[in-house]
Amino acid sequence: MTALTRVLESGAVVAAATESYFGLLADATNPRALDALFSLKPRGAERGVGLILSGRDSWPSLVTDVPDVARALADAFWPGALTIALPARPEVDPRLTVAGTIAVRDAGPSQARDLALGLGRPLTATSANLPGEPPARRALDVERAFAAAIQDGRLVVSPGESPGGAPSTLVTFQAGRIVLVRQGAVASARLRDVLRPLGHDLDEPPTSR
Repeated sequence: MTALTRVLESGAVVAAATESYFGLLADATNPRALDALFSLKPRGAERGVGLILSGRDSWPSLVTDVPDVARALADAFWPGALTIALPARPEVDPRLTVAGTIAVRDAGPSQARDLALGLGRPLTATSANLPGEPPARRALDVERAFAAAIQDGRLVVSPGESPGGAPSTLVTFQAGRIVLVRQGAVASARLRDVLRPLGHDLDEPPTSR
């Protein structure tokens, strides 16, 4: 177990690079770790927190069901920057959910993914920035934004720089429809290439275009 994995095991929060920007990582199964996370970056009830899986086989432990079409999307794009929201199991902390759904991904190659695999539990992946501020690409940006939390030991920042770019694409399932919630690194055309042979299409609300 690495030093950063031990920090996560203790219930503290780590800022580390994902496949796009720095994220605030906390053990999503530990209420004390989530308390620590939300003391750093409060979230409104209408906004959940996406998770990085500790391996794809941990997915069913978080959601009530994984439809075949969701598995097909995961087969095509995981590990990678596609987040899939499905109804959450009752034991999932409601602070992580939106309208009863939990959004997860098997992240692309990154330190955040390595830490989730090392811990063996899903990690939060909210961006490591203050509300209204741009996402952080460098550890230095995180240190400036959360200086007080670092000083009092509530946050440990892993050094380095993330690649930047688009965030993960987010899709959800509503009454048998696959809905694009956020356009990101995986283009909608690529999603359709997987969905249409299975008899499905992608709904794109006007606000997502």
